[in-house]
Amino acid sequence: MEVREFLIDEEATMIEAMQQLDKVAKKVLFVMQDGRFVAAITDGDIRRWILKKGNLEAKVKDIANYTPKYLPEEDRDKARSFMRAHAIEALPILNKENSIVSVVLWNNEEIEPKRNLEIPVVIMAGGLGTRLYPYTKILPKPLIPIGEIPIVEHIMNRFNQYGMRQFYLVVNHKKNMIKAYFNEIEKAYHIDYVDEDKPLGTGGGLSLLKGKIASTFILSNCDILIKEDYEKIFQYHKKENNLITMVCSLKNIRIPYGVIEIGETGEIERMREKPELSFFTNTGMYIVEPKVIEELEEDRAMGFPDIIEHYRALGERIGIYPISQNSWMDMGQLDEMEEMRRRLENNE
Repeated sequence: MEVREFLIDEEATMIEAMQQLDKVAKKVLFVMQDGRFVAAITDGDIRRWILKKGNLEAKVKDIANYTPKYLPEEDRDKARSFMRAHAIEALPILNKENSIVSVVLWNNEEIEPKRNLEIPVVIMAGGLGTRLYPYTKILPKPLIPIGEIPIVEHIMNRFNQYGMRQFYLVVNHKKNMIKAYFNEIEKAYHIDYVDEDKPLGTGGGLSLLKGKIASTFILSNCDILIKEDYEKIFQYHKKENNLITMVCSLKNIRIPYGVIEIGETGEIERMREKPELSFFTNTGMYIVEPKVIEELEEDRAMGFPDIIEHYRALGERIGIYPISQNSWMDMGQLDEMEEMRRRLENNE
């Protein structure tokens, strides 16, 4: 099922709406006017119209509800409770231009428009995963299951929804287990494995891809999931003419203590009771130009933030793309892994 199956123009006839409702089988259609969401029409709306008016020549705009229920993108995580409160079977999620970016269904399925962002994705999947011990004593971090499938498969499936079909996995620790797993499953994308013989870090490992990637690409850690519109991030990167765009998440942390600031004389200058700090943090996902790979020194271990600092010092354009805290899931530590598992199982 696709988003466009839920959409109907307000100039369409009531009969056309009835036929489309039968096809969608979700009891609601979303009414569009010049590409913007303006109303909703349900089978109940049509039934009431027929019983009251008896007019079969009506148009959708005569019947539709022009004060429909919806949620903005930033409140997508509240969809389930909102639908329960309003007894809605399908809920449109809107961007700031009032265009529908996805439709959430009662069974937690979220339908998004088909995308065609055909750029390569590099996933750093060679780390030891020491923070997730003892899981990683048995499994490599990319294969730790979140629900019924491994985290790295969740990541690739999400990218694949946007049309990405070429993946490069930089592998090292327990790499044969990773290769064996993906050789056994059906998948809608292609994986090239890049063997890292010694740990080179999130930056150094990219040097192994020299001559393999000639276009803008996505670089991602293997323990994060970004629930954002990748096409928008890519378009922003291109519009800003960045060499690298870092995806950054807003973080809000409440300090569980009273914070005391002391002046130069040793007296209390300011007291703040359990203050909340807000800041942006690196998620571990980047949009990168291929020049970065070609200019890397071979066989030198470094982190990708070191590469960013190098190019910043040279005056290259390094940008950030901010996302909300709820759009970033991280399983780098055990408590975060359990939270990611909970959110994915509940489709939050």
